[in-house]
Amino acid sequence: MSQPETAAARRLLPKLGLLGVVFFGVAYMAPAVVTSTFGVVSSESNGVAPTAYIVATIAMGLTAVSYAVLSRNYPNSGSSYTYVGRILGRHLGFLGGWVILLDYLFLPMVAWLLSATYLHAQFPAIPLWAWVLINIVPTTIVNLLGVSLADRVNTGFTIVAIGVLVVMCAVYIGYLVSGSAPADSSIANAFWNENASIVALGSAAAVAAYSFLGFDAVSTLSEETRNPRKIIPLGIILVVLIGGALFTAVSFLMQLMHPGGQFDNPDIAGYTLTTQAGGRTFADVANVITMVAAFGSGLAIQATSSRLLYVIGRDGVLPRSVFGRLNAFSVPWINILIIAVIGFMGMLLDIAQATSLINFGAFLAFTLVNLSCIVWVWRTRTRRSTAAGVLFSIVPLLGMVVDLLLFSQLHSIAFVIGGVWLVLGIILLAVATRGFRRPVPQLEADVEEVADEEPEGVKRPL
Repeated sequence: MSQPETAAARRLLPKLGLLGVVFFGVAYMAPAVVTSTFGVVSSESNGVAPTAYIVATIAMGLTAVSYAVLSRNYPNSGSSYTYVGRILGRHLGFLGGWVILLDYLFLPMVAWLLSATYLHAQFPAIPLWAWVLINIVPTTIVNLLGVSLADRVNTGFTIVAIGVLVVMCAVYIGYLVSGSAPADSSIANAFWNENASIVALGSAAAVAAYSFLGFDAVSTLSEETRNPRKIIPLGIILVVLIGGALFTAVSFLMQLMHPGGQFDNPDIAGYTLTTQAGGRTFADVANVITMVAAFGSGLAIQATSSRLLYVIGRDGVLPRSVFGRLNAFSVPWINILIIAVIGFMGMLLDIAQATSLINFGAFLAFTLVNLSCIVWVWRTRTRRSTAAGVLFSIVPLLGMVVDLLLFSQLHSIAFVIGGVWLVLGIILLAVATRGFRRPVPQLEADVEEVADEEPEGVKRPL
């Protein structure tokens, strides 16, 4: 068998269990990011950051339910590309996968750039480009050596990241019980105060929701997970709940330390409060460990992003000889390298510019997935009563509303970049389908088909 034939014959190998899937999802969200975003969320909410994170958890949880339902019925690694394509048609499916690629391709760059920027600020003698290399090269090597190694490394770094958060929370609690808390600090005011409002809370929740981006990426690991029908849906829900619990708990303690939403500089409020509670040395050490632990976030994002590219390439929409290839470790090695190269481009951007690239695709794809879930509920209506169909449609419908509201809050530059990316996808789709005269390519032999309809009398739980 020739080398191309051998590569085409390889498949993604199911090696992950529930713990590995959850750690990939939690790492993707980078739980320590709450210390960096606290000041902005608290300022936007007028001093009720934990409430904003609770609202964001519920909001993202609605979409997570749709992902969980569809991942149980379509256990393939394409995420929104697969779900939308199977339910709303492969043209919309490609566009759903294409727009979220904007998130998946550039989020690794943002993660690496953010880590490199913080480390460079603390150790300016080492140039930014060197920190970017230090982040990207080891991550890429680990991902090229297979999902099992990536799982072990990612789990270790995620445990370190959560451990740092636990230690920081202990320091915050020690500061509060020592009597150093401000006089107007109270549990009730941390969740709601006289300056809070529904409008301000909604604006803050929109900012907080960005911290959850990545829970959906768990679904790209379906074909590398044992018993994906059970593990992937559970993993998606657990990732959102764990992330929400961590974000809420940490922001609650920080809000007690600093009542209200007024800060000299909201962008560094987390670092300032950590210094206040534990001293400059503790804050610096915690910052370094957190940034090193963020290696796991870059690892998880690069791994899951490469899988979505692989599925689209395997179907032949993107060149299969490039994007649909696996190496001897059964990983899409060319895709991993492509994402690494994009990561190097981060040195040409600042964090604000890089971040603006990712949100457009995420919320648009989330909307399409929720719509797909509604259509799936009614397409399979023989499994349940009409009343049950209406009931089951409420959650994805609410998820759609929330995602569209968040989508409407994006900066104008996100719409410009996202619009250009969407037009590029439509052009690519037109070429692949010969002017939309042919169906979107799909390599049927390489994916497990799951029927939309099941025989009469056979019921599968929603």
